[in-house]
Amino acid sequence: MARGHVERHGTERVGWLRAAILGANDGLISTAALITGVAAASQGRGDVLIAGVAGLVAGAFSMAAGEYVSVSSQADAERADLARERAELASDPAYELEELAAIYERRGLDPALAKQVAAQLTARDALAAHARDELGIMASTVARPIQAAMASALSFTAGAALPLAVAATAPHEAMVSFVSAAAVVFLAGLGALGAHLGGAKPGRAAARVTFWGALALGASAGIGALFGVAG
Repeated sequence: MARGHVERHGTERVGWLRAAILGANDGLISTAALITGVAAASQGRGDVLIAGVAGLVAGAFSMAAGEYVSVSSQADAERADLARERAELASDPAYELEELAAIYERRGLDPALAKQVAAQLTARDALAAHARDELGIMASTVARPIQAAMASALSFTAGAALPLAVAATAPHEAMVSFVSAAAVVFLAGLGALGAHLGGAKPGRAAARVTFWGALALGASAGIGALFGVAG
């Protein structure tokens, strides 16, 4: 008796994972950078927190709107491609069958087997076969605008809440140092988590996001110190 075998692939999560990781990283980096910039300008804790909360709210709405518009455009393109393919299948099914067989030949099947596979898949669900093998549209990667928008907004909020919590509790005179150090640690953790969920090695992903985050934090703190308004 064959043993049960369950496979899990990162592509099954690619739709929401990309938006969630992007949102969390953006929320963490942008809010931490905003906080360090305002704090470096020697503003009071209240001003820093107000700026951070405003950045969180504005960023979450911006991420949701941007992701929704972007993914909606992708969904529109996918629907248009499917409608075109459906019409072509109805008007010239013989040519579409040959086209599908040619795709399988290019992937390594011999011509006879390629035609047999194309015929069987066409008989089962011609549109699904062409969507997957000709257009590259699969259920696991199909565009879902609302899901992507919600994932972006919620993950941005979660990422932004981390430096805000540190800013609210850190000593005011050391706020820049505390927020910057915590942000770097959080970024490394998010990079490693995203890589793990996607089935990749965490080290390179963590180093990549930490480098760019540290660069943004350093630039913001420098600008804040340069244009500080309080003595």
